[in-house]
Amino acid sequence: MQRALRNTTQSSSIFTVCRGNDEYADISSDDLVPGDVIEIPRNGCIMQCDAVLVTGNCIVNESMLTGESVPVTKTPLPNPKVIRDDSIVQFNTKNHARHILFCGTHIIQTRYYGGQRVRAVVFRTGFTTAKGELVRSILYPKPVDFKFNRDTYKFVGVLASIALSGLVFTIILMTVAEETVPDIIIRSLELVTIAVPPALPAALTVGIVFAQRRLKRQLIYCISPRSINVCGTINTVCFDKTGTLTEEGLDMKAVVRTLNYRFEPEIVDTSRIPKGPLQVAMATCHSLTIINGILSGDPLELIMFNAIGWQLEEPGPEETRFDMICPTIVRPKPPDLVQNTVANDSYMTATEEIGIVRQFTFSSSLQRMSVIVRKLGGKVFELYTKGAPEMVASLCKPETVPSDFQEILMSYTQQGYRVLAIAYRSLPEKLKYAKVQRIQREQVEKGLEFLGLLVMENRLKPTTRAVIKQLRDANIRTVMVTGDNILTALSVARECGMVDVEESIILVQAYPPQEGDIRQDAQIEYIYTNHTENTVTGSFNKFKETKLKMGRAHHYCYAVTGKSWGVLQHHFPDLLLKILYKGTVFARMSPDQKAQLIEHLQDIGYYVAMCGDGANDCGALKTAHAGISLSEAEASVASSFTSKSPNISCVPTVIREGRAALVTSFGIFKYMACYSLTQFVSVLLLYWIGNNMTDFEFLYIDLILLTSLSITFGWTGPYHKLVKEPPLVSLTTLSPILSLVLHMFIQTGIQIFYFFTVQQQPWFVEYVDNPDDDYTSHSNAAVFLCSIYQYIILAIVFSKGKPYRTTIFSNSLFLGNLVACLALTVWLTVYPTEPVAEFFDLEILPNMRYRCIILGVAGVNFFLSLFLE
Repeated sequence: MQRALRNTTQSSSIFTVCRGNDEYADISSDDLVPGDVIEIPRNGCIMQCDAVLVTGNCIVNESMLTGESVPVTKTPLPNPKVIRDDSIVQFNTKNHARHILFCGTHIIQTRYYGGQRVRAVVFRTGFTTAKGELVRSILYPKPVDFKFNRDTYKFVGVLASIALSGLVFTIILMTVAEETVPDIIIRSLELVTIAVPPALPAALTVGIVFAQRRLKRQLIYCISPRSINVCGTINTVCFDKTGTLTEEGLDMKAVVRTLNYRFEPEIVDTSRIPKGPLQVAMATCHSLTIINGILSGDPLELIMFNAIGWQLEEPGPEETRFDMICPTIVRPKPPDLVQNTVANDSYMTATEEIGIVRQFTFSSSLQRMSVIVRKLGGKVFELYTKGAPEMVASLCKPETVPSDFQEILMSYTQQGYRVLAIAYRSLPEKLKYAKVQRIQREQVEKGLEFLGLLVMENRLKPTTRAVIKQLRDANIRTVMVTGDNILTALSVARECGMVDVEESIILVQAYPPQEGDIRQDAQIEYIYTNHTENTVTGSFNKFKETKLKMGRAHHYCYAVTGKSWGVLQHHFPDLLLKILYKGTVFARMSPDQKAQLIEHLQDIGYYVAMCGDGANDCGALKTAHAGISLSEAEASVASSFTSKSPNISCVPTVIREGRAALVTSFGIFKYMACYSLTQFVSVLLLYWIGNNMTDFEFLYIDLILLTSLSITFGWTGPYHKLVKEPPLVSLTTLSPILSLVLHMFIQTGIQIFYFFTVQQQPWFVEYVDNPDDDYTSHSNAAVFLCSIYQYIILAIVFSKGKPYRTTIFSNSLFLGNLVACLALTVWLTVYPTEPVAEFFDLEILPNMRYRCIILGVAGVNFFLSLFLE
């Protein structure tokens, strides 16, 4: 498997390496070592190592790692000396990810100025790279701590102890009979292989293999088959919001601008946005790029840019050959290209071009992005920022933020709209181009002037409501884990049915103690979101019960933001436990926090599935018991399951298949355990008289009956509906243990009955030991014919149907196999021909009445076992 995976993932290419003094050499990527300075080709490449970009810009498709198909722009690593000469900035792959070209990612194109080369420094190769870690996670996945697997080992131990007792019994019995030492050893070890069946591990995979094939037919692919059984126990499903519950694409709902620091009425027709900073912000504050003549980038930014009808132009090789200062240009389209415009003074003329000279890319931790621009012929640079409304407002001068900012923002977010805020500032005239290229964002992203809000609409996917209802009807908890705004998340949660109409939501907001103030404790605030005036605030050293007046509402759930999550972890662990049990919406969560949430849920006993579109969800997908990715990108190999259908309808399917596979594994395990013990009893009875079963009798049981029935046993598909009661997870509970004990009591009793009654028949001939090891005898025939019915009976009894699998009659292969095995067994019992009897070394019982009694008792055995199970 490791070699096959290596052949699949391994690739190499030729890279140009700088050897110093402007000397370059072309070498294979296999020979790259940390410290090499490589040149990134103009037309792009596939990265074969992790490298830090030091000159030039790169446009990269990182879908292999993140699942995000939107190209991202990589910028050179900033010079730390500019910040403070006496400080040492530690390089960190997480904090400096925007400057790293990761192995396996696709460099679409490079940007460079003045003919300089785009260079990067190699710092990781092989399995230490980001792609290497991904491959390692496939080779050595996190062990699934599954109770069923642990219990199987315990049962195998029990079978081994039974085998040991049988071994001692055999040694004593055969020593008394004065058998030779080789015969004693062979017979004793034979009994061990019977009591502990070697085919058990293979048999347990039957249900999993067939479930995997059925999932594949429904375009759901599984790379971790062991996870299928675990899916049968899933009782909590965490969902990402954007791209998972809601559509990936957004529609522009409205623009709300400010005038004299007050909100104006919303502008629905974006072509009517007045000329000014807000229009410039929408035209410049993005990371869009032109790839193969097509404008590409984040869907939200594409909608924003296209809404104002401008055009973007990037510098080519000819423009940058002699001029290092040649930025990306945006300008209004000529009047004949602009549709639905108003008077000419409502848009800038084509001569008014704006250059984007510096870009501070979006950071999920900072929740914003910024650009520095300058108008053609302008003397000053301007900074434009867009991002999360709360974050952008905190960077603005307080007097520029409208007093009703929170009310307006809440009115949109509660309706489920995606809201971004925009702000700007003019930079000092003394700031020159060279300084702009080196300045840190923290130095300029302050003292901004608030410009307005962009309101985007993010619709639910058509299948979302039905799937959430299906899961909740089955008592499967649903949780939203998103990086989006808390109020937007709450609105979507109500809209999709994750939170009932009569269910109350308590927003938990936690605040850390102020730095340097040891007297102040962490604070916590509860907000009843249905009525924002119902607020209970408390400051505690430890969590203590706080009563919140809920009116007539008896059902409630918690909502938490990522910032509060961090405070709760450190200062309110008791409350965190309560939120883990009752939390439904977790918003503004970072990728690490998503994984932490799932780990905490697992620690308190939940079996958790995570469903996401791959963007920012890889950590959570890996951590969950079952990760279900809706992304077709290569990042899907990090999750257990990947669905090609871009909606959450795959989640109930995976759970239903998991339940069917788990019940199948339970049934097959019980079948294999009873089979081994049934055969163990048969052999011990025959050992008592110095007899044994013949080779072809063993072959008939193990190959014709056991193997064929075990394989077709797992062919039964899942039940069409998810029921409320989950299947059993443990083999050590009373029900399965009692089932096995009582079944073995019945099988053993019937075999002992035949063993002694056959000896009472007038035609019975006692077995006489012989040097040829000829085991044909009446006792052998009676025990063999009795036991082969029991293997068929147990297969029928343990093949359960609804509520987790379809009925046995839907499994035509298993049904046909049962009929064939039963017909052959009846034939061997009632009317075997001489050639067949000789082939099996079977002594034909001379009395037809006794043969019919065997058939009749087999029927009684069937109904007893069926009633018991």
